[in-house]
Amino acid sequence: MAVLAYSLGKREINQYFNIKNAKLISSVIVVLLLLIHTASRYYGGSDTCDWLLSSGRYLGENVWQPYGCMMHKYKSTDSKSCLADKRVAFVGDSRIRQLSYSFTKIIDPERKEEGNKHEDIPFHEDSSSTNDFFWYPEANDSMKERLRSWTQDRSSTPDVIVLGAAAWSIKLHSGSSETLQRYRVNLTTMAVTLERLAEDAEVYWVLQDPVNEEALSADRKMITNHQLELYNEAAADALNGSKRSARVKLLAATRQAAMETIVQSSDGLHLPQGTLNGAMILMNAVCNKRTRPIDGSCCQGARPPSLLQKLAVCVFLGCALVLLGLHAMGYGRHRHRPVPPDVESLEERKPTTAPGPPGLTAPLQALCRMGVIMAYFYLCDRADTFMKEQKFYTHATFFVPLVYVVVLGLFFNESTKETKLLNREQTDEWKGWMQLVILIYHISGASAFLPVYMHVRVLVAAYLFQTGYGHFSFFWLKGDFGLYRVCQVLFRLNFLVLVLCAVMDRSYQFYYFVPLVTFWFVIIYATMALWPQVLQKRANGSGMWHLGILTKLLGLLLLICYFANSEGFFQSLFSVWPLSKLFELNGSIHEWWFRWKLDRFAVIHGMVFAFIYLVLQKSQRMFEGRGEALFSATISNLLLCLSVVSFMVSPLSHHAYSIWASSCKNKTECNEMHPYISVVQILAFILIRNIPGYARSVYSSFFAWFGKISLELFICQYHIWLAADTKGILVLIPGFPSLNILVSTFVFVCVAHEISLITNDLALVAIPKETGPLLKRLGAAGGLALVVLLLTTGTGSVTAPGAA
Repeated sequence: MAVLAYSLGKREINQYFNIKNAKLISSVIVVLLLLIHTASRYYGGSDTCDWLLSSGRYLGENVWQPYGCMMHKYKSTDSKSCLADKRVAFVGDSRIRQLSYSFTKIIDPERKEEGNKHEDIPFHEDSSSTNDFFWYPEANDSMKERLRSWTQDRSSTPDVIVLGAAAWSIKLHSGSSETLQRYRVNLTTMAVTLERLAEDAEVYWVLQDPVNEEALSADRKMITNHQLELYNEAAADALNGSKRSARVKLLAATRQAAMETIVQSSDGLHLPQGTLNGAMILMNAVCNKRTRPIDGSCCQGARPPSLLQKLAVCVFLGCALVLLGLHAMGYGRHRHRPVPPDVESLEERKPTTAPGPPGLTAPLQALCRMGVIMAYFYLCDRADTFMKEQKFYTHATFFVPLVYVVVLGLFFNESTKETKLLNREQTDEWKGWMQLVILIYHISGASAFLPVYMHVRVLVAAYLFQTGYGHFSFFWLKGDFGLYRVCQVLFRLNFLVLVLCAVMDRSYQFYYFVPLVTFWFVIIYATMALWPQVLQKRANGSGMWHLGILTKLLGLLLLICYFANSEGFFQSLFSVWPLSKLFELNGSIHEWWFRWKLDRFAVIHGMVFAFIYLVLQKSQRMFEGRGEALFSATISNLLLCLSVVSFMVSPLSHHAYSIWASSCKNKTECNEMHPYISVVQILAFILIRNIPGYARSVYSSFFAWFGKISLELFICQYHIWLAADTKGILVLIPGFPSLNILVSTFVFVCVAHEISLITNDLALVAIPKETGPLLKRLGAAGGLALVVLLLTTGTGSVTAPGAA
């Protein structure tokens, strides 16, 4: 009775909530969020630079997150590049001196604190950059004279001026109200000079950090947080008044950050070393607009669209105009009766009869839908419409969502239609849960944790293993080497990425997984199609054909080993135009070499496994009936024990990982071992999942649903779930991290599913079955590709996405 009630309830819910309705809801959410963010930017009058300087929060120990944007972590090289021929002047008291030293240590980490504390301290770098500290502990006439001298001699004016003072005024005058009033008057007078300086230089006034009153010495006890707040209010009123253009920027974020770290101060006044976020905030404010780091969205405007992006806009707008014209002329007005949704699978039922040839309006509608989706991609990760934040890894951010996903996957289970090893439902389930783990891995920044990183490396290898297994099985059983099949696979793999290359202005290799699986599909096709073509129907007549296919596989293995040990030859081969346009990233083949070499044996492992399985299946050495163990009881138990043991020494902890990976201690060592041992984990999983008959008879419909769109999920995450080309996290709802993840995930999954449908719809039109029309379209596609390659020659460099 309970099972019947559950089934009826599920059917009733799914009658109203299916994937079509989910997409409608997600569309409404996106429109509302777009209006809210646009209105907030327009009426709020703030930008990412204001956010960087004004507020933020700690993600973890000394990891500062500005509100709404990403802060790049500058190193010596890129800071020197930014500040070459620039002069930075720090003017103020001992707190400004400490900020100056911290700023200087970013440029030169070996720099030591030198010079007398209460005197000017210069710093000159070989790159011609100059950072000078000027000792002016009070905002008085002396400081005004220094600033006035810079306005009179513009050749001596620094490019960046950082000022701040108040603590000494409070200390020397015991926090008197007269001193506060004089401070206010001096800053009001000084504001005019600062505004003039800000016409040619960047001027920052640093608000006072709080103090740890309990740790202050007796001669500093009068410096209270209440007094500092009064001085901060006076500075804000004087420098950021309504009558001025407010070109002088207030640095308030350091004050907010210090509230949590000042308790660690030894003297109660100065922040402890290692907690000075102000220098990095300043470096981002000064340098981001010059160096434009992809992971530093603060103080960066949107880049102007490239030629390829403009052409993409023209194509999508052209499709929309043609579609409108056709509708105006009466084409495509007849609507087919809507297909009722399958309430159990949340999918639309496929029609019982084969669809007729699509008309002209169908592909145009698909392209228009794709254009709207690409506009959302652009707004998320190329425009500054939505916010972005940094990743920060904790065990909870990875393992808690992982537990939720596992529970959901176990809850939604159904019986399989067939019980063969690695049947379709099971492979979809496998791809689904692996993709969900990879998504959680990416958004949590779990690559920082070595055991998780290596687990995910095994999952990527498993995808390639499935590539080898699936395509080998198809060619072995079907023997279909026709052009139509090849083009269908290549279109399905590459359509989304090629569109993204144009819309997001990124190279093909940037989306590394698609070039990888495309390359290996071509290799598998060549291996199986070249003479002699060894197929199952031929091998049934003579066992010698088995030797023939093994010889081919051995030749492929030797070729892989040769390339793996000949990096120079590999790079010279793929550096030849036009291959270089497909496999280069930032003008180098290194990223492609790294990705290829890391999982170089995974595909051939899958091919060999498919061959052994199909031979055993044909000879009836396995039992694949419902509820039956795959082998005899003795063999099944032995293989299960071996598989479980191999999992027990997997990287569940750093110590266990060391045993599993022969004591490798870092990513470089582990990556060297990975190609040889990943197959053990993959085979162990397959055996555990398939040897028991009851395990083969059920599958998780939840995981399988995601498995059907796993390719789209993997690619779409780059720009509409993550941000800054996977370096950060997209923020649709600021201030509520958990709600933001739920909403952005919901929209992201709906978009990925819609792109999957669009790809399938366009494949019906773009890849005709007739050879003549197919060759003509391939010729046209080749000509278009040649034009695009010529147009994109010399495009700018980008950073590779995070490891997966």
